[in-house]
Amino acid sequence: MSELTSLTIAQARDKLKSRDITSAELTDAYLGAIEAANPSINAYVAVTAEKARSQAAESDARFDKGEGGALEGIPLGIKDLFGTEGVHTQAGSHILDSFKPRYESTVTANLWADGAVMLGKLNMDEFAMGSSNETSYYGPVTNPWRRKDDNKALVPGGSSGGSAAAVAAHLCAGATATDTGGSIRQPAAFTGTVGIKPTYGRCSRWGVVAFASSLDQAGPITRDVRDSAILLKSMASSDPKDTTSVDMPVPDYEAAIGQSVKGMRIGIPEEYRMDGMPEEIEVLWQKGIAWMKDAGAEIVPISLPHTKYALPAYYIVAPAEASSNLARYDGVRYGLREPGGDIVEMYEKTRAAGFGPEVKRRVMIGTYVLSAGYYDAYYLRAQKVRTLIKRDFEKVFDAGVDAILTPATPSAAFGIADQDMAADPVKMYLNDIFTVTVNMAGLPGIAVPAGLDDHGLPLGLQLIGKPFEEETLFRLAHIVEQAAGHFTAEKWW
Repeated sequence: MSELTSLTIAQARDKLKSRDITSAELTDAYLGAIEAANPSINAYVAVTAEKARSQAAESDARFDKGEGGALEGIPLGIKDLFGTEGVHTQAGSHILDSFKPRYESTVTANLWADGAVMLGKLNMDEFAMGSSNETSYYGPVTNPWRRKDDNKALVPGGSSGGSAAAVAAHLCAGATATDTGGSIRQPAAFTGTVGIKPTYGRCSRWGVVAFASSLDQAGPITRDVRDSAILLKSMASSDPKDTTSVDMPVPDYEAAIGQSVKGMRIGIPEEYRMDGMPEEIEVLWQKGIAWMKDAGAEIVPISLPHTKYALPAYYIVAPAEASSNLARYDGVRYGLREPGGDIVEMYEKTRAAGFGPEVKRRVMIGTYVLSAGYYDAYYLRAQKVRTLIKRDFEKVFDAGVDAILTPATPSAAFGIADQDMAADPVKMYLNDIFTVTVNMAGLPGIAVPAGLDDHGLPLGLQLIGKPFEEETLFRLAHIVEQAAGHFTAEKWW
């Protein structure tokens, strides 16, 4: 990792402003790092070197005139779910083969308006369906971290595995990601990075390929909490093109970092102590509780009684919305088209060849739970459970709790092609056990690195906040970060 690529966004921003470095130099350093590492890590599915150098030159020209936006000259990676005009956008799927949109997603348009540089598109689980980045048409991403006692390739988590791995391996200064049931926070925890899922409606979903529209939310993955605050400030906005986008001013999240948390009440939910949870996760949780106490926060035991129903309800609601959203991919107007004797056969062959096994599984589940005779028994009941989960959180927050502290994942990263996971999809789905409640309730949640397991792999803690109180999460996450320190993967690639 070169000196330039080891700079955080905040550090690079200061050096660019003082003209100690140029955006061209910084961008070239990242492009060199990607060229060297991507064959091993597979984080990027498309590298936009020419565009990056052009944007960097424009940034340097603005700096020379004393101008520049909040992210001027900062090289970023973009998850393959975000529409980028004229650039590969395939959601990690074969069915969107060669698709290059004629539009720009609102989130990426915000980044370019603030002067950011695009290095390329990042690998991900197909249509964001997965917890390991193994369902991508472009193959699995390899976690930059390895166990200290063996060289086995590990997953980076999913679906934003390419984003997390690229940030952890210093192949971009920061990355965009999306979270439907944990797809920002789980990969962040697996790679020793920081990932925040903002409140539903904080970032526009316009131009982002839809998985489950009532759950999807964009957010950043970065190397530290400050960078996360900087990047979210640029990503977030009100957007008339997205009716679920909330018309509220975007705060200066970075200003919240370093503020006192004295007197804050932090809830500890008893329901997050799961049967069979590894002891190291409990130990990490207790450390987090101690750090909060040391910072002057009050620890409050709380109950979220409907937590146990969150995962089964999520795996009804999300596939149901996916089956509806993915019906548009049929080979008629764009993407893959397989020839057929008539239009129905063409649809069938295109979707059979274009979708991978996990997407097919979820589409079939979703279609089933929405079908006549089963809608009330499954989908309607899952939506009622969702309301109860949201109410659990509301009661706790109404009782004066400011935020909730939980583990981020039930374990550290596991191996690529892990036989237990491959044989039992439900085991894979259990990786989202601590994260799905946040999406079901539309709340903000942040995963922050908090320690290493016995094998030297990163583990994260999660903080859950009130709607649109991301500033509180940044304040509290900074406390964890200061106590735990930073974690960097030892370079092997």
